[in-house]
Amino acid sequence: MISSAFAQSAAASPESTLMSFLPLVLIFGVFYFLAIRPQMKRQKEQKAMIDALQKGDEVIIVGGMLGKINKCGDTYLTLEVSTLAEKPVEVLIQRNAVQSLLPRGTLKDSR
Repeated sequence: MISSAFAQSAAASPESTLMSFLPLVLIFGVFYFLAIRPQMKRQKEQKAMIDALQKGDEVIIVGGMLGKINKCGDTYLTLEVSTLAEKPVEVLIQRNAVQSLLPRGTLKDSR
């Protein structure tokens, strides 16, 4: 009923098994270089920026508030957000809440 030539071609060879996994490996490689690697690089840059914060830096926090750092601690920062009142308004925030660092003198222009 079944010819012997047809029955022999149904057996999988080791080469065809490797070739069937090749597209999966290629997709993972492309995904790594387009998504995972750039995200790891951004996280490393953000951590370096947070570790380098010091008194006098002007920053934007995650909530969108802008301010100048007055005091630095290991986990907390004191951020001056307004100097228009008689006494400056200060907010205590976590270091991880800092989104980005602004160039010096930016807040003088916007107030």
